[in-house]
Order: sequence, then C-alpha cells, then structure tokens
Amino acid sequence: MPRLFRTLILGLVAAAWIESAAAQSAPRPTPAVRRLMASLTLERQVAQLVMPWLLGNYVAYDGDGMALPRYWVDSLQVGGIIISIGSPMDVASKLNFLQRRSRLPLLIAADLEGGTAFRFPGATSFPTNMGVGATGRIEDAAALGRITALEGRAVGVHMNFAPVADVNNNPANPIINTRSFGGDPAAVARLVAATVTATKRAGMLATVKHFPGHGDTEVDSHISLPIVRGDWARLGGVELVPFRAAIAAGVDVVMSAHVALPGLTGDSTAPATLSKRVMTDVLRDSLGFRGLVVTDALDMGALVAAYGGGEAAVRAFEAGTDLLLMPSNPREVIAAMTAAIRSGRISRDRFERSLVRVLTIKEKLGLLRRRTVSLDSVAAVVGQRAFMDTARSVTRRSLVLVRDSGDVIRGIRSGGGDLALVTYGEPGWNSTLPQQLTRRGHRVQTFRLYPMSGPASYDSAQALVARAPTALFSVAVRVASGSGVITMPEPLATLIESTARARPTALVSFGSPYLLTQTPSVGGFLLAWTTGQAPEEAVAGALSGAPIMGTLPIDLPPRYRTGAGLILPAEIRFDAANRR
Repeated sequence: MPRLFRTLILGLVAAAWIESAAAQSAPRPTPAVRRLMASLTLERQVAQLVMPWLLGNYVAYDGDGMALPRYWVDSLQVGGIIISIGSPMDVASKLNFLQRRSRLPLLIAADLEGGTAFRFPGATSFPTNMGVGATGRIEDAAALGRITALEGRAVGVHMNFAPVADVNNNPANPIINTRSFGGDPAAVARLVAATVTATKRAGMLATVKHFPGHGDTEVDSHISLPIVRGDWARLGGVELVPFRAAIAAGVDVVMSAHVALPGLTGDSTAPATLSKRVMTDVLRDSLGFRGLVVTDALDMGALVAAYGGGEAAVRAFEAGTDLLLMPSNPREVIAAMTAAIRSGRISRDRFERSLVRVLTIKEKLGLLRRRTVSLDSVAAVVGQRAFMDTARSVTRRSLVLVRDSGDVIRGIRSGGGDLALVTYGEPGWNSTLPQQLTRRGHRVQTFRLYPMSGPASYDSAQALVARAPTALFSVAVRVASGSGVITMPEPLATLIESTARARPTALVSFGSPYLLTQTPSVGGFLLAWTTGQAPEEAVAGALSGAPIMGTLPIDLPPRYRTGAGLILPAEIRFDAANRR
C-alpha cells in the first residue's frame, strides 16, 4: 500500500474515532430533555448555551437596574446567569425573581473562590486557596468545598467556578498568585480533588480552571494574551497534574484559559479557549473528560481585541466549549452562533451534544422540578456559627512564619514593648489589626498608607516608626483583575527596607507571599494570605502567643523552599486578656 494512501486511511480512521469518542462523551437525552429541545427554536436553543454576568446588589424588580436582566430572560431566553457581589438575601431574592420569569430554569453560577463570602458579604470566609495549601490538610480543602456548596445552593447558585487547579510556579504571575493552592503539582492535585469531591457531595457543580494551566504566566489575560512556553512533556508533568486528579474525582465542569501554548499548538497568538488541539484533543480525548466545558469570560481583553465578541464565541465553540460565559453582548453571540449552525460551519450534531449536556445538568440538579430557593432558609444556612468556626480554624492553621531573624516576631509575642504599626492597602480595607492587638495588651501607635499616598504621608509614617523600638508593617497587595501587577509600590518597599536596617522590623502580608523579594532586610515575615476579620484575628493571636503552624506551599525566592516555615507552639504571656 502506498505510504500516502496508508496515511490518508489512518487519518480518516483516527478522525472517525475522535468523532465517535466525542459523541460518546455526551449523555443520552432523557424524554424530558428531548421535549425541552423540541419546544425551542434554534435561536432559543443557542441561548441555552449563553450565560451573562449580573451584579447581585439590591434592585427593585421593576427598577431600571433590572431592565437588562429582564431582557436577557424574557426576550433572549438565556440559559443561565453568572451572579456576582451582593448580600445573600439580595442575591437569593433577585435569582428567585429571574427564575420565575424564565421559560426554562436558569443555571446559576458564581465565582466563589475562598468561600461564599468572596462574593456574598456575611457568608463564610476561608483563606485563599494558597492559605488552605499552607495548612497541608485535605480536610481543610474538603471543608472549603462543602461549606461553600451548602451556602451557595442556599442562595440559588448551582455551579461554583472553583477550585483553581493552576500550579502557581511563577512569582511574577499577576493574576493567579494566592488563588492557587501552591506550586507543587502533586500537592495541588490532592487539594483540588478533595475540594471537588466535597463540593459535589454537597450538591453543587465544581469547576476546575484554568485549563490547561495559567500558573506559569507573567501577563494578566484580562488585559492581553499570556504565553505558556512549556511543551507537552512539561504540561503533562506540571500543569495537567491537578486537572487529571480533578477528572478522576468526577469534576463536573472544566473552564478554559485565555493563554497561548505555542509548544503544544505551534501558535503563540491563539488562546487555548479557541484551540481544538487543547480543548478537544487534549481535554476530551487524552484526559477523557466527559463533563461540561465552559469558557473563561468572553469579554476579556485577550479575546475581544483580536476577534470580536461573536466570532470569539463561535471559535470557542468550535474548539470544544459547551457554555459561553460573560459575553459583553449576549445577543451578538446568539446571532453569531445561530448563523454558524445554519451555514453548516457548526454541525447540528456537534451543537446538540452541548445542548444535551446543559439541559441534562439542569435536570440532574432538580431544576425541572424546583428552581427557586426558600428565602426563610438563607439566614439559617449562610454564615452559620458552625461554618464560621470551621473557617476560623482553617485560617489560624494557614499562617506561615517564613522568617524571624533576630527574634522580631518572638519579641512581639512576648509583649512588653511599644509597637509602631504601619498599614498599607486599598481604601476599602478597614483593617481591625490595631484594635485586635490593643485588645490583647500591645501598646500600638498606627499610621495608614494607601496606593494614592504621597511623600508627605510617607514622611509621617517614617516619623512614627523612628520613635518606636519595634516596627510592624501590615500590607495587603492582592490579585486585582486588570491591574497587571502584584507588587508593593517602591516608596513602601523603600520605607520598609530603611526601617529594617535601623530597628527590629516585621512584615505581615495579607495578600501576595512574594513581597520578601522587595524587602530582603526585614527580620520577621508572616503570611496571612488575605484581608478580613478572621485573618486579622488570627494574626493578632499569633503575635500574642497563639501557635503558628503553617508551611510554605510554594517556593519563595531567593532561599525559601516549599515546606519551609517556623513552627511556634502556644506561648503564655502577660497581657490585658490575662489580667486578674
């Protein structure tokens, strides 16, 4: 047989096998799903695959703020909504209203990384994923998944865009950072699998993201297209390890990454979201994933600037996506997808496989029987004391004492001296650390710095620390979509460095763990991972003698490796709480 002919035959056989495998990956539609499909026009079928984004704040049902979501539900008949920041009761009420208006039940999703309080104030707040990684406990990851699922379902959310399965092995990454469980693929895999399993058992769909891995990048994909340089061997040994574990654990949903992988696709300009090689050949065929594939936000700069909203959605679907998330113009996406199906660019069979997946998930979630939630039960579930106590315990275990040169932290824990506390963070962070420390008997003088602080403010901070025997800097530099950086401003780093050379100085990071590279002279370095009441209470406790037990889940340049961390037992000290 001539080589060319043999190659052609093998290629046709391979293509047929791939098509067969893809077909088998879609569930067989039940009679109820078949009836739903038959009741919808093509445009309304396409709309079932579109999920726009909605703020969860309070708005009157007939107010102007509900005009657009009413249009999505009444006229476009979208298949779902991504709900964002709002109080638990406002979110539940708004979702109930939209569910009652919708012809078909809506699939509701939310990004609840680090607990339900990430979007819904008053709900339970865990440390970031990296904080959970610092505890090293599978049980803590499971608690995160279980409690988040129970609270999310109570307010009407069915699908959590978490856990993050990215391996954060690049300190310069401006968008993943503490959202990752850590830098060791095997450890991340264990924690991801535990979170997925607990989420599913509590009745919520878990989503692993950002496939095939967003950890080794230096660009925020909300702004432009990051490039992951690894080849197949590198991806298989690092980035894909947690995704394999999640699939083995039965994860329901995988979210794509807006990153280019030239070592895998040969193209440094096309994101994985639009690559059939990544989203079908690797995810479906190589890894054997049979669940729902969703895009990352389709309004992100990495896609919109290059392709436009409608074309980006069509290309993402061609690559292997089922659900199209957060388009800036849902109507444009529905029109583009409908035209692509009618022209034959997207086959009807391929389209119906995705439609069946989405409708089958709605049926399995019980939404065809009941789509609303009881408002009376929201306050009984969300933020309940048992959940809060569990999250506080995880938070206390997550603290990592990276360094204590000169016993700076130990000196603060023993008490008895004046302390100058300089706090830096966004204006929205109302830090309670000064009050927490004072309540525990520390004598504290404080000064607050902000990103917009000028030379006069820094001069005042310098004067404060110059008068105290020990200086403590409390800094919150956190991931912010669209910022493109995750470092301290130079004036702050300079102030900390100059202070550390003059007197005992400690730095507490309520965000990025990589600040030590900017402040190499600081004596004490304590990681608390995120802002909020629970981590600030935990830090105040640790600085007053409570045990410190976390270890690094990442490598911290230039000298600290994964697993490092000073473990300090509880210390009895004389303070205001112990006075008789």
